[in-house]
Amino acid sequence: MKPVPPSEQQALVERLAAACGGAYSPETRRKYFLSGPQWAAAYEGQALFHAPTRQPVTFTHVIEQWERLGIGYWTTHDTDVIPTSALGTDRQWEIVAEIAAALRKHGVACSMVTTETFHHAVFAASPAAESPEIRQYAAFRVQNTVRIGHELGAQFAVYWPGSLGYFTQGAVEETETLRWYAEALNAACETDLEVAKAKGRPTLKHCLEAKPFEPQAEILLPTSDAMLAFIGSGLLTHPEMVGLNPEYLHELMWGGAPRAALARALLAGKLWHFDINDGYRLKHDVDIAIGLVNPLDWLNVLVLLRSHGYQGPFNLDYKPPRTTSNWGVFHVSFPTAVDRFITLWEMAGEVISDPVVSEATAALKAGAGVRAGVDAAALHEANKELLTLHELIAHRIVQILWGQHRGRTYSW
Repeated sequence: MKPVPPSEQQALVERLAAACGGAYSPETRRKYFLSGPQWAAAYEGQALFHAPTRQPVTFTHVIEQWERLGIGYWTTHDTDVIPTSALGTDRQWEIVAEIAAALRKHGVACSMVTTETFHHAVFAASPAAESPEIRQYAAFRVQNTVRIGHELGAQFAVYWPGSLGYFTQGAVEETETLRWYAEALNAACETDLEVAKAKGRPTLKHCLEAKPFEPQAEILLPTSDAMLAFIGSGLLTHPEMVGLNPEYLHELMWGGAPRAALARALLAGKLWHFDINDGYRLKHDVDIAIGLVNPLDWLNVLVLLRSHGYQGPFNLDYKPPRTTSNWGVFHVSFPTAVDRFITLWEMAGEVISDPVVSEATAALKAGAGVRAGVDAAALHEANKELLTLHELIAHRIVQILWGQHRGRTYSW
């Protein structure tokens, strides 16, 4: 193949993307509760060992692209769009008004706001630092984000306490730090009750997001299960207002099963928001787009959520690769991520209604009907052939994933 000049490269990518097929219309995409984060679209490719590979983009540009693609919801950190020095000032509200105007113009809604309590140097010792002045500032930040959320019509507020931990042992007294962190969340909920009442709006759903490691060496609330324990610890004055925003990769990173973590959150009635991405077990937070690493696991995750009537958002919390151009972020990365989600979601519906899966599952639950009392050997003997259905169910789900249930086969 001949070299492809820069002037011809976008055309090549567009042609090959069209050849892939499988794309959905913007109208179809809008039917799903998919939200696009400002930070994901504006990610410039930088990391600890990586220089930026893309140019900055504005919130106006991102919102405009969400309209074009059919992503109906926009999410943001406070400092994604407002300089830290402007928070709480008149300039903040000018920017918020500009955002609201852009959302209205492009028919996109703000579904979630979150607070940056991990990047700025003030949070070097976390938002629950020993210094009462820093804790007071952290409380201001989350309260301010609640006010921004109400102004933009958001339904959710998310908190990722990524710097709630330590690098060296003995640096913090963990129970004290957790109590201090609860104080910030309590302040956010109290402000929410006050603002919601004044505006005649529902209160926000306050969602905690766990991550097992990074940026601290040791994290105090590393998993969704730890977050559930924290919510039920008695430290929160309004635990009924606080739930979970699990992230798929964050649960995978520590070697856990995202589906099992989601099941525990469902049982607790606390699965309110879900950050979707992909990656690898026991690795760092690569934030790859959904379905590019673990499509079979993702299909099973969505079977679980569809089975339990999950109605919350799916937030596209991933980083377009450093190798993708600014143009490619909105013409390849996000549309293909959305389309893979839709396909997997609809496949999950096929799994749930599939006659083979349904009959096999029902047979397992019915059992053998043999009355053997407490005779373990006899009970095993009576049910052992039925148990083979576990593997058959897994095979059938794989068939649905790659279309073999529709007669797709390969021949030599």
